[in-house]
Parts: sequence; structure tokens; C-alpha cells
Amino acid sequence: LFVAFWRWRGDAGEARFGFTCPRALGKAVVRNRIRRRLRECVRLGRDRFPRGVDIVFNPRKSLLDAPWGEIERQTGKLVERLKAETESTPCVPS
Repeated sequence: LFVAFWRWRGDAGEARFGFTCPRALGKAVVRNRIRRRLRECVRLGRDRFPRGVDIVFNPRKSLLDAPWGEIERQTGKLVERLKAETESTPCVPS
């Protein structure tokens, strides 16, 4: 449904999110609908994301027709993976 690129900042600030939507996904109306659906799912689960992470979401066209539960399930899997990755990453100041 989407690809997520992330970077650990190493500070204790809130997670930051970015959303891209390439023109290949369709006209502006379609791209905006895809972006709104993903943004709302992230907004509802914002407190579950680990702190100090920058995440950029790159949605696929399948997100437009995906049921809401599937979008939530995919973002939940991302949250679990990010938590596992950030716990194993040592805190090194830049």
C-alpha cells in the first residue's frame, strides 16, 4: 500500500511525517485522496510512533481502493518495525 523511508534523528522530539504522491498515481484529485487517507491514518495513530524519527510515506495506487482496516494494519506493522529498529540503534550524538 505504501513505502516508508525513515531516518532516526536521535533526539527526543516528536516523530515528523512527510507524504509524497507522484503524478504517476493519477490526476490531482486522485493523488489528494490517496494522501488524505494515509495522512488521517497516521494522525489517528501518531502517539504510537517512536519519538525522534522522521518518516516519509510514498503511497501506491492500491491505497486508494484498500479498506481502511488494511491501511491501519500496514501502519501498525510499520510502527512495530520502527520501534524494534530504534530500540536496537545506539544513541550517538551527531
